[in-house]
Amino acid sequence: MPHVTSRDGTVIAYEVSGSGKPLILVDGALCYRDSGPMRPLAAELEDRFAVVTYDRRGRGESGNTLPWSLDREVEDIAALLAAVGGSAHVYGCSSGGAIALEAANRLKGLEKVIAYEIPFIVDGSRDPMTEETLRQFDAFVAAGRRSDAVKLFMRFVGVPGFVLFIMPLMGVWKKLTGIAHTLPYDLAIVGPHERGQPLPADMWSGVRVPVLVMDGGKSPPWIRNAMKAVSTILSGARYRTLEGQTHIVVAKSQAPVIKEFLA
Repeated sequence: MPHVTSRDGTVIAYEVSGSGKPLILVDGALCYRDSGPMRPLAAELEDRFAVVTYDRRGRGESGNTLPWSLDREVEDIAALLAAVGGSAHVYGCSSGGAIALEAANRLKGLEKVIAYEIPFIVDGSRDPMTEETLRQFDAFVAAGRRSDAVKLFMRFVGVPGFVLFIMPLMGVWKKLTGIAHTLPYDLAIVGPHERGQPLPADMWSGVRVPVLVMDGGKSPPWIRNAMKAVSTILSGARYRTLEGQTHIVVAKSQAPVIKEFLA
């Protein structure tokens, strides 16, 4: 399995499928190459791009050098970018969308950026993240209570109670709890902007490349409002709604839109 070494010495596992312009896919919380949306999406895009999927630090076959920081996540993308020739597009889903935009804010070589449903809370359309909830996450992770951490996360993002009841009986639960220790990483990325306050106007002022901001037409108002806000603070960004889609977006629904934007 190919790997790159990030600036702090962390080994980042990745793979490339297809051929064409490199396109780096960045996962959100509780996802990695073997669990989540990126393999199906890569399969839909590899006829046009050299699609790079990777395990974010702390997940799958990648290392987990501590302390974690968003700086390190950006350095991981820089290492991948160097490995594919120094130039690529980048797509990020959920908290991965925030990482993709932060990478474009700091790095040269990322040519176009796509972000799908970053879970910010920018108004009063839902209850905000609280300091108490963040402390609970940290306490569960520190105590090794992985299932409790995942359940708390699922409740916060709005997973229905009956789904949460049966999830521990499903095969995917072992994968989710296996990387529960990385939940604080994603919360550190999006948590400061889940307080019901507008995004800072200069949040990604260094982004100088074309950006496509997307959400799902069946997603709740709070996350759609957030994506509209993201598109507003990014100069010249395009905003697109995928009708009939939710946060669990179907690869076949978004692949044509991605191809059109990156053409």
